[in-house]
Amino acid sequence: MLSDIEICRVSKLLPIAEVAQRAGLLDSEFHSQGLHKAKVSLKSLKRLAPKPTGKLVLVTAITPTPLGEGKTVTTIGLAQGLAKLNHSVMACIRQPSMGPVFGVKGGAAGGGYSQVAPMEELNLHLTGDIHAVTAAHNLAAAAIDARIYHEQRNGYQDFEQRSGLKALRIDSKRVVWKRVMDHNDRALRMVTIGRNEADKTINGFEREDGFDISAASELMAILALATDLKDLRARIGKIVVAYDLNGNPVTTEDLQVAGAMAVSMKEAIEPTLMQTLEGVPTLIHAGPFANIAHGNSSIIADNIATKLSEYTVTEGGFGSDMGFEKACNIKAQMSGKAPDCAVIVATLRGLKANSGLYDLKPGQPIPESLFECDQNALEAGFENLKWHINNVNKYGVPAVVAINRFPQDSEQELLALKAMIEALPHDVEVAISEGFAKGGEGTVELAQKVVQQTEKHVEFTPLYKFDQPTEEKLMAVAELGYGASSITLSDKAKAQLEEFKTHGYDNLAVCLAKTPLSISTIGSVKGAPSHFDVPVRELKLCAGAGFIYALCGNVMTMPGLPDKPAFMNLDLDENGDIVGLS
Repeated sequence: MLSDIEICRVSKLLPIAEVAQRAGLLDSEFHSQGLHKAKVSLKSLKRLAPKPTGKLVLVTAITPTPLGEGKTVTTIGLAQGLAKLNHSVMACIRQPSMGPVFGVKGGAAGGGYSQVAPMEELNLHLTGDIHAVTAAHNLAAAAIDARIYHEQRNGYQDFEQRSGLKALRIDSKRVVWKRVMDHNDRALRMVTIGRNEADKTINGFEREDGFDISAASELMAILALATDLKDLRARIGKIVVAYDLNGNPVTTEDLQVAGAMAVSMKEAIEPTLMQTLEGVPTLIHAGPFANIAHGNSSIIADNIATKLSEYTVTEGGFGSDMGFEKACNIKAQMSGKAPDCAVIVATLRGLKANSGLYDLKPGQPIPESLFECDQNALEAGFENLKWHINNVNKYGVPAVVAINRFPQDSEQELLALKAMIEALPHDVEVAISEGFAKGGEGTVELAQKVVQQTEKHVEFTPLYKFDQPTEEKLMAVAELGYGASSITLSDKAKAQLEEFKTHGYDNLAVCLAKTPLSISTIGSVKGAPSHFDVPVRELKLCAGAGFIYALCGNVMTMPGLPDKPAFMNLDLDENGDIVGLS
């Protein structure tokens, strides 16, 4: 079989204008960015508003393993399968960050015959939205240190007389807005800035700072949760970047940088239109990670797609305890649109890996025994799948399990797993998905099951309401969402919580940042753990995005590169074409 990039290059793609027109966009509602991608104008939302809203299908998965479960492959394959059934359909996915592309994961365009094309354009820069987020974020960071420098170099009174501005009196030890970049760089997690030559202050005043990855920026979350340009601007203005010497929050509006940040993101608020290998229109927008942010593509993309098509297929990052939980408790409550069906992606090798009988680590060879028939490992790992089915059902969302088939999978084990799922008492359907090898033809059965499930009435039940106290919301996610028995806040987190309450930030959603490799906060704990504690070491206020996020366990907001990063495989051939991207 050809590699992903080879399959993409030999596939005949439609001109992007034809893709847009087939989707139902007017010529004035998109502008091309080359042959195979276009930006979609938000003007389309106004025209489409009176149209009926289509069904929203959210693809999630079992607890992921370093092997990958094929969630994006299934998302794209399912969209193509629905098109094979003559339904109008669009897919909505996140924009890949270059951190994972060059780090461990590689690309995020899907794979085989179920991918978004051209895959190299999707995986590398696309239309620059992540760079716009990075630039806007770092503009605010520069504004903070410039303000500290100019206010302090000759004193606050001199600054006010000189500038005509009110001194913000920022406490340099309480700046909460780090810098960001779109690469994995562990060496930048903690840095010292503002260093000077002896007896000089021209570079600013020295203080401790650090970098997060761009996908963890609050601006990325805002991009995904804003409903229009006006909402984007208002949310940016609410961002708290520091506290003053009296302990009061300092916002981007106080710094008078919010407008310039919004200007930097004016083009980024428009989703990018591309296509699958079978011509299904696909919107790519925003790229928040699900382990350190809310892990879903944008409300704007969903709103456009669900008005243009009968079915919109989107995905939440990692397992259902991550992206799906945040899609339900954060995104759906903000957008007013709940999923009509969830697809839970499972693989034989992924379930065996979740059995706890294998020690798999990123970058290390996969043991051959994982591909052999192993009923004991399959049954042990099946507990993880049952947990995720239960998790989806507790939100009142009908589910379909997609068994993503790999070439090494045995027919015997596939049928055994299918029978195990069919024997469950839950409201769940199951289909074997072969989108990777067969494209839309390999997902027709899955598409049929999804259509059936979307016809059912959804009694959508999020775990909490925004007006509940923050402690209750955190407990709801930990105990009802994860099955934990307790949640423990560090002294630092307790103090932060009290401060947020004092300043009126108790009515926000909560976003728990934890390892994606376990339902618990410890990545090595596999299966379906219960009665564990969720330790919260720190809380971070994202007032513009509308949530407080809790750093649980040892999760990092800036990933690091592994021993053998994926970038080692990338190069250009003699024709100038990219090789090694998957």
